[in-house]
Amino acid sequence: MTTGPVQTEMETLLRAAFPDADFTVSNDSASHHGHAGDDGSGESHFSLNIEWAGFAGMNRVMRQRAVNKALGDLPGQRVHALAIRATAPDE
Repeated sequence: MTTGPVQTEMETLLRAAFPDADFTVSNDSASHHGHAGDDGSGESHFSLNIEWAGFAGMNRVMRQRAVNKALGDLPGQRVHALAIRATAPDE
C-alpha cells in the first residue's frame, strides 16, 4: 500500500520531534472500513510503534502525551484513531 499524505505528515513530525527514534507507522484504516470514524480517506486509523531513548524515565501517559503533542491536530481531528506503543531502549 502506498503511503498517503497523512501518514507522510505523521512520519515527518515524528522524525522532527524524536531525533534518532526508531518507529513504524502502520495504516490500519482498511480494517476499519465502514466503522465509526472511517471518513473514506483511507487514512483514519493508525498504529505507531516508537522506541526512543528520550522516553527513559517517562511513564506511559507522559510518552503518549509527548507523541500526541508532536503530532499536533492529527490525532482526534484528521486521524480518528491512533494506537501508540512508546518504549525506551531495552524495554
